[in-house]
Amino acid sequence: MVVYIDDTIIYSETWEDHVGYIDRVLSKCKPINLRISLKKCNFGQQELLELGNKVSGLSLGIDKNKVAEVLKNPVPKNIKEMQSFLGFSSYYRHHIKNIPNINSSL
Repeated sequence: MVVYIDDTIIYSETWEDHVGYIDRVLSKCKPINLRISLKKCNFGQQELLELGNKVSGLSLGIDKNKVAEVLKNPVPKNIKEMQSFLGFSSYYRHHIKNIPNINSSL
């Protein structure tokens, strides 16, 4: 299970384990009066987008929409645009090989 602010991702290797984990989490919520919005819940997904990342099985990738968004932007022409680009690339640094070397040359 991974929790980030008010988002929770429950993952497992089997459906049986998954149902058990969900049951355990929900049973812990009731005694402390923690409410869950079923409209915001997705159960049994094999792939999901979370915080700009595509999570699937044991892999983590970048959301293609985020990549397309960056590619359609023009090449940074001033410091503010470069800072914006570096902020984006820093967030996805675990997907970009040699990012310290690349950033230092910018």
